[in-house]
Amino acid sequence: MSDTGEALVVFTPSGHRGRFPLGTPILEAARALGVDIDSVCGGRGLCGRCQVDLCEGHFTKHGVESRADHLSGKSDTEKAWEKRRSPLRDGRRLSCSAQILGDAVIDVPSSSQVHRQIVRKRAEVLDIELDPIVRLYYVQVQEPDMHVPASDLRRLKDALAYEWHLEGLENDIRVVQHLQEALRKGNWGVTVAIYDDKRIIAVWPGFQEQIYGMAVDVGSTTIAAHLCNLQTGEVVASAGRMNPQIRYGEDLMSRISYIMMNPGSESLLTASVRNALNELTVELATEAGVHVDAILEATFVGNPIMQSLVFGINPVELGGAPFALASDEAIDGLWATEMDLIIHPNARVYGLPCIAGHVGADTAGVILSETPYLGEELMLLVDVGTNAEIVLGNRHRLLACSSPTGPAFEGAQISCGQRAASGAIERVRIDPLTLEPRYKVIGCELWSDEPGFKEGAASHGITGICGSGIIEVIAEMYLAGIINQDGVVQGGLAERTERVVADGRTFSYVLHRDDSRTLAITQNDIRAIQLAKAALYAGVRLLMERFGTEHVDRIRFAGAFGTHIDVKYAMILGLIPDCDLEHVTSAGNAAGTGARIALLSRKARREIEEVVRRVQKVETATELRFQEHFINAMAIPHRQDPFHRLRSQVVLPSPVSELAPESRMGRRRRRQSQSS
Repeated sequence: MSDTGEALVVFTPSGHRGRFPLGTPILEAARALGVDIDSVCGGRGLCGRCQVDLCEGHFTKHGVESRADHLSGKSDTEKAWEKRRSPLRDGRRLSCSAQILGDAVIDVPSSSQVHRQIVRKRAEVLDIELDPIVRLYYVQVQEPDMHVPASDLRRLKDALAYEWHLEGLENDIRVVQHLQEALRKGNWGVTVAIYDDKRIIAVWPGFQEQIYGMAVDVGSTTIAAHLCNLQTGEVVASAGRMNPQIRYGEDLMSRISYIMMNPGSESLLTASVRNALNELTVELATEAGVHVDAILEATFVGNPIMQSLVFGINPVELGGAPFALASDEAIDGLWATEMDLIIHPNARVYGLPCIAGHVGADTAGVILSETPYLGEELMLLVDVGTNAEIVLGNRHRLLACSSPTGPAFEGAQISCGQRAASGAIERVRIDPLTLEPRYKVIGCELWSDEPGFKEGAASHGITGICGSGIIEVIAEMYLAGIINQDGVVQGGLAERTERVVADGRTFSYVLHRDDSRTLAITQNDIRAIQLAKAALYAGVRLLMERFGTEHVDRIRFAGAFGTHIDVKYAMILGLIPDCDLEHVTSAGNAAGTGARIALLSRKARREIEEVVRRVQKVETATELRFQEHFINAMAIPHRQDPFHRLRSQVVLPSPVSELAPESRMGRRRRRQSQSS
C-alpha cells in the first residue's frame, strides 16, 4: 500500500491491475480496469452475481501482500443477501459491497464472469475395447441360520463364488460397515461391485443397473472431465472449467515459485484443484441424472506438476534441474476419500504414469490415445501449451521431449491476446492487394465483411485475439508481405495502407478498430510468437535428429489449442516440419481420451505402463544443438528447411530479409564508431 492512500489491486485470471483510493468497492475498481464481472442488479447487492475471492498470501510475481484485513468487513448488504439465499463460502465476497482497504489479489471465478471461458476440450469419438476394472455382480445370499454359524460377509463371498466363480475375494472394512443393512434392505438380493476381480468395494440392496467412472484431464489452464457409463462405455456427461490454481500463477513455474515463497502452500493448491474437481463431479452427475455414489472409478492425467498437486505431492523438485519426479509409476488403487473426492466413498482412483520431469501423464494419455507404438508409420505428436510436449516414433522406437514455448500461443504476452472466449478473434484472412483483413470471432458464425456480422457480434463485442487467431494473422501477414521472413513489419507499407502504423521505433498492423478499442499486432507480438514457435520447432528437430530422419509421415496436434488451429497456417508459420497437409490433423483432447481409455480398459492401463518405460527422454535444456535449431527456426517458416511439400500447395513469399529499424540503427552506430 502506498503512502498516498491508494492500494494496488490485481485481478485474476485476467491479470488486470491498478491503484485505487482506499474505500473503493471491488466492483467499481473492476469496472474501471475492464475486468469481466457480472452484475445484474447494478451493484445493489440483490443478485449476488458479482462474487469474488480474496487470495491471501505473498505474491512475488505481483509484488503484493494480500490479506483478509485488506478488505472491509462483511457489510449489512452481504449479510442480508446471505439471509435470503445462502451463506457465502469462506473468502468469498460480493464485490459490490466489499471495499478495498489495502493491496489485494482478487480472483473472479468463472461463475461470476459475463464472458465465461469456452472450455473446448471434449470427448472424442473412439472405439475402445470395453474392459472396466470395476464390474457389477448381482447375487442372492443365503439367509442366516442358527445351525450354520457363518457371517453375512462369508455367505456373500460364498454366493459370489458359487454364482460367478469369484474365489478368494478381499474386502475393505467400509464394505462390512454397510453390508448388513444392504442385505436386509434388499431381502438378501444385492449387487456387488468388484475391483479387478479381486476386491469387493461396494454393495447395494437389490439390483443396481449402472455404475459410472470419471476420466479427468487436469490442465494448468483448464480441467476437463467426462462421466462414462462403465457398462456401456458411453460418455453420459462432459464438463470443464478453468483451473482455480491460476490465482497462484498463470504458468506452472510461477505456481512452483509461489509454493517456494510460501512453505506449506502446496496444500492450498491441492485443495483448490480438488474443490474444482468436486464441483465438476456434481455438475456431471446432475447433467447425467445420476447420484455421485454411483461413480466407482476415476482416472487422471496431467502434466507432472498438475499430476503431483492433484495427488498431494509437493512439486518443488520439478522447479529446477534435474527436474526429478517423485514417481514415474502409475498411481493405482487409491481410495477416492484419500483425495477428498465426493464420489462413492470406496471408489478407486488411477493416475497414468508420468514419463519425465517435464513430460507428464497427459503425454502418456496422448500416446495411449494415438498408439504410435503399434505401427510402422513415423508419427509426430505435438501437444501445445505453456510447455509443448512432443513425441516422435513408431513401433520400433519412441522419443519424447518438452520444449519451453511459453504462454504466447494461449494469448499471453500478446498485446491484444486473450483466451478462447466470446468476442475473441479466432480466424483471419488478409487481402494481399489491399492489405485489408477480415475475421471471425468466437460467438458469431459470420465473417466480419458479411452482412449481419456487426449485429451478431454486438452482444459480446470484439475483445481480443486468441491462440488460433494469432497464428493465422501472423501467417497471413507473412503471405501478404506485411512482414518478411525475419518477422519484421515492413514500415514502407504505411504509405500504402492505414493498417500499418508507426509504433515507436517499429511498426504495427491494425487488425480491428472501433470506438472502444484498437487491436493491433505489434512487432513485440510477432517476436513473442517467433520465440514460441522456434522453441517448438527446435524440440521437434532434436527428436528427428536423434531418430535419424529428415521427414515424418504423420503429424497429430493434441490439446485444446491443436483442436482449433488451422494446420496449414501452423506449417506456414513454421510450428511443425514439412509434411503432406492431409497428414496433419487434430487429435482433439487426446490426453483426456487416453484417460477415458484407461478408465474403460484395464488392459490399456497395463499397456501404457509398459510403453512409457520404453520412451527415450531427450532433455532440450542440455542439448547443444537446441540453440542452433532454435535460431534457424526463428525465420518464417524456417531459415534452412525448404518446406517443399508446403510450397507445392501454398505460394510462399521469396525469402527477403530486412533488419528491424532498431537493428539497423545499432549497426549504423557500430560503423560510425569503427570509422572514428
